[in-house]
Amino acid sequence: MNLQRPNGNDATRSANRSRDVVPSSGLCSRCIDGCRGNCEVFKATFRGRELIYPGPFGDITAGGDKDYPVDYSHLNIQGYALGGRGLPGNAEANSDNALFPKVSTETSYGWDKKVKMSVPIFTGALGSTEIARKNWEHFAVGAAISGVTIVCGENVCGIDPALELDKNNKVVKAPDMDRRIEAYKRYYNGMGEILIQMNVEDTRLGVAEYIINKHGIDTIELKWGQGAKCIGGEIKVKSLDRALELQRRGYIVTPDPSDPVNQAAFRSGAIKEFERHSRLGFVSEEGFMAEVERLRKLGFKRVTLKTGAYSLRELAMAIKWSSKAHIDLLTIDGASGGTGMSPWRMMEEWGIPSLYLHSAAYEFASILSAKGERVPDLAFAGGFSSEDGVFKALALGAPYVKAVCMGRALMIPGMVGKNIAQWIKDGDLPKTVSEFGSTPEEIFVCYEKVKDLVGASEIEKIPLGAIGIYSYADKIKVGLQQLMAGARCFSLDVITRRELMSLTEECAKVTGIPYLMDCYREEALEILNK
Repeated sequence: MNLQRPNGNDATRSANRSRDVVPSSGLCSRCIDGCRGNCEVFKATFRGRELIYPGPFGDITAGGDKDYPVDYSHLNIQGYALGGRGLPGNAEANSDNALFPKVSTETSYGWDKKVKMSVPIFTGALGSTEIARKNWEHFAVGAAISGVTIVCGENVCGIDPALELDKNNKVVKAPDMDRRIEAYKRYYNGMGEILIQMNVEDTRLGVAEYIINKHGIDTIELKWGQGAKCIGGEIKVKSLDRALELQRRGYIVTPDPSDPVNQAAFRSGAIKEFERHSRLGFVSEEGFMAEVERLRKLGFKRVTLKTGAYSLRELAMAIKWSSKAHIDLLTIDGASGGTGMSPWRMMEEWGIPSLYLHSAAYEFASILSAKGERVPDLAFAGGFSSEDGVFKALALGAPYVKAVCMGRALMIPGMVGKNIAQWIKDGDLPKTVSEFGSTPEEIFVCYEKVKDLVGASEIEKIPLGAIGIYSYADKIKVGLQQLMAGARCFSLDVITRRELMSLTEECAKVTGIPYLMDCYREEALEILNK
């Protein structure tokens, strides 16, 4: 493992001064009186709790960079020189039929009422963060035209400045939620869907009732924990009035904005922002089953569950209870996670890392299946950004895993596309972009594809961030087609765990995927001994 330096990281905009760092503490080996900074201890001396979070808050996404003993890079993908499974129409496997563009990357999820997607990826939860709010049209339209699912995260209604509640403190008007749903639906092409997450606060506010009564949303997602972390999601607000408003709505707001001492500190400029937190959820089998039944009675066609990097006990609970409740999709999110709204040290040091968690998920799912119990469709999340990772996740969890949930990787193209639009407007294109041209038509390789998809009269209304997401999804699709063709898998449902090999014996122990020198050894020896 690489040396971790918990006292300095770009995420917290801090750094060690000394060349040498104490491994156990992250402190400089020579801490000198008079140092001008800027390690975390130095900065926390005057900014305190602000150093818990990556920053600048609301303008970044952040991912934990801890180097675990075993991760997905310790798996490699097998390649074969013959065969071809899953060819269209069960065609004969030969050089004329087994062409990589014929590989189908379509997938579906759901217990009975299936949702199809053109590529086996979907967004992480894009909820009440400022990043999600200000980039929503790019994210939503991009997901819609790409034929993949977008997850609208928790607390969107609860933090809406224009939210209106009735006398029972239930949502009657939520313009930001309306905007988000309508943006996706406008360009929905029959593949994927928009699903809405719901946490403790959303339940109390009656978000489920609002979105199904007003918008007819088909799918709602329950959530255990904040993404890959266990604590409720945070946002920050820079207004005392706004902090007090959120506190009146029932949120935990810290430091307490109603405290005169904190109000004085805010007015003097020492406290510059307040944090809004959600409550921790508590799960029980009886409560979980009752909530799923309640949501179905409201009219939701599908109920999904997102869980994080909890202990193996909670993982078993999620899989078993989801099976009993006929959950339509269970997303299992491993550490280290990152959206930019969680405590940095929690991103770095909390929870079961993805490969370990996903390996256990496969083991537990297989136990249920061997008992004759149906395993819900699964999705893996936690650090994926490229087609090789998608392939490995599908293979590691085969036949149960149907898709990969991507957090930051599906957000970045939306933000880049948005910024390219602004740079074009300002005449300030960086060389990294201008080398390809100066207009959207020249810069975006998929511009004409999107134009053909939405029509010439509509293309000018498509935000460039959406075209960026379409281009990224297309890259994932084509790259996945190539990897699948090399493994002679021409549809997702024929991918098996035999398409993987472990590069180390430790990886083999964790995953159950054989060490590469053991894979296909029996077949090899049989050939040699004939």
